[in-house]
Amino acid sequence: MTIKNLLVLVVLMSVLGVSVSQNLDLNFYKNRCPDAEAIVRRITDQYVSHQPSLAAALLRLHFHDCFVRGCDGSVLLKSPNKDAERDALPSLSLRGYQVVDAAKTALEKKCPGVVSCADVLALVARDAVLAINGPGWAVPLGRRDGRISRKSEVSLPSPFAGIAALKQNFSDKGLTSKDLVVLSAGHTIGISNCGLINRRIYNFTGKGDFDTSMKPSYVRELKRRCKPTDFTSSIEMDPGNVKTFDSNYFNVVAQRKGLFSSDSALLDDPETKSYIDTQVATAGSSFNEDFSESMVNLGFVEILTGNKGEIRKRCSSVNKDSSV
Repeated sequence: MTIKNLLVLVVLMSVLGVSVSQNLDLNFYKNRCPDAEAIVRRITDQYVSHQPSLAAALLRLHFHDCFVRGCDGSVLLKSPNKDAERDALPSLSLRGYQVVDAAKTALEKKCPGVVSCADVLALVARDAVLAINGPGWAVPLGRRDGRISRKSEVSLPSPFAGIAALKQNFSDKGLTSKDLVVLSAGHTIGISNCGLINRRIYNFTGKGDFDTSMKPSYVRELKRRCKPTDFTSSIEMDPGNVKTFDSNYFNVVAQRKGLFSSDSALLDDPETKSYIDTQVATAGSSFNEDFSESMVNLGFVEILTGNKGEIRKRCSSVNKDSSV
């Protein structure tokens, strides 16, 4: 999405009233830090232009944040006891913290104590996708930062989950089945590793078999790339297209080449399968718009506003005067 189109979206959302939903506002920092979005975009562009794979990492970081205690920046907190969200097993492969920290540092120099880390992360995720020529979306702002981050609370949609569990995961966060299938397409720029698919291609039911929901020729291809004892080699989630943010993910899933069980599971539900079929038939005609809408929906999950939470000075630690 071009900057011009993004501005049009901002105006449209304002007209529709999205700007004031749940105490968030597209112009939240207009008076106190008018350059906030420009600063975050500049920093994000600097990092992603040198390392494009950060786009997927930052999108995932925002997703992890919102699915644990809501979009409150709690995933960014460090713990000396290694018991924060970022220390949980599903979070150990998260990357991109340095981008958020750099943006926050720049903001603190310009507008100290104004912009929350939760908002920085929401903006960085959007700007990272824009930096690789993906869609953009207007980000309502005004989130506040949480003071609690617990490893024990990390419960995320699993890559091994079936469709019923995935739909429940999203419903629990106020998100729809459409949000599920649309946001899953963020895998179009995703990179995983052989360890996460080892069982699926070598011993799915404990009998030395593979998951029959996968195309057999694709399983053979994966076995060539991932030997039985290889748990670390990288593998693209949208083969041959991982550098481009587009709707090709749906073609991959429709061809039974979804890398994770959770990708293939999208074909097991009438609503999510219908969406995939439509995107395949129309070459992703509505995908950019749908992805933008679902990312806005994600950004509203269990947010803190008003007097709740705080505005952290540093994203990795709560303010010294906070009681945790």
